[in-house]
Amino acid sequence: MNKVKEKLGRGETVVMVNPNYPSPGIVEFIGKLGFDVAFIDAEHGPIGMERIEDMVRAAKVAGISTVLRPAENNRPLIVRYLDRGVDGLMVPHVDTAQDAERIVETVRYARFQNPEDTLVIAMIESPEAINNLDGILAVDGIDMVFIGPSDLSQTMGYPGQPKHPEVAAAMDGIIAKALAAGKPVGAAVDWDNTRPLIEKGVRYVYIHANRFLESGGAAFQTLVTP
Repeated sequence: MNKVKEKLGRGETVVMVNPNYPSPGIVEFIGKLGFDVAFIDAEHGPIGMERIEDMVRAAKVAGISTVLRPAENNRPLIVRYLDRGVDGLMVPHVDTAQDAERIVETVRYARFQNPEDTLVIAMIESPEAINNLDGILAVDGIDMVFIGPSDLSQTMGYPGQPKHPEVAAAMDGIIAKALAAGKPVGAAVDWDNTRPLIEKGVRYVYIHANRFLESGGAAFQTLVTP
């Protein structure tokens, strides 16, 4: 890119929004609102290859980037996603350095002319990944690690409790270790924890468009309800 890589390199905060629906129109609107990245989720939901292409085109029209999450660290599938033109990958369940190396090898195979233009994000979602974090961070070609508090809480034995003290402590440890290794950190956020996480050093924040709809809808209801 990569505009996102450049922005992270300057120490600025990048905002990625999940449209929540496989809609090119919403992707374009996200760009018009001034956000940096439209998230394309191929791990959950019904999205197909043609719709991914449409969403990538819409993002380019809007002047923003796209980052796709595949269902798994599967080389043939990830190559197909990269061929659709996405600007980055956010790969789930990266538990070992070998997992991270496999992602990088896939990107270098699919984009042999300019692999450095693809943002490569490893999702840290389990105690195993935390135990192997030093090795994951050391993999050349992994640009960033990302924390999903809900998934992490699930694997740590606290399902539905992303704000559990032990989960919060684990997140703090991931952030500190990644920053010490010179790697940016991303995290899923909500209204109440966005600023605290940014203050801890998180520079890539992820939020769902539905949260904006919920907040705006609730605020509007107060205007029309006696």
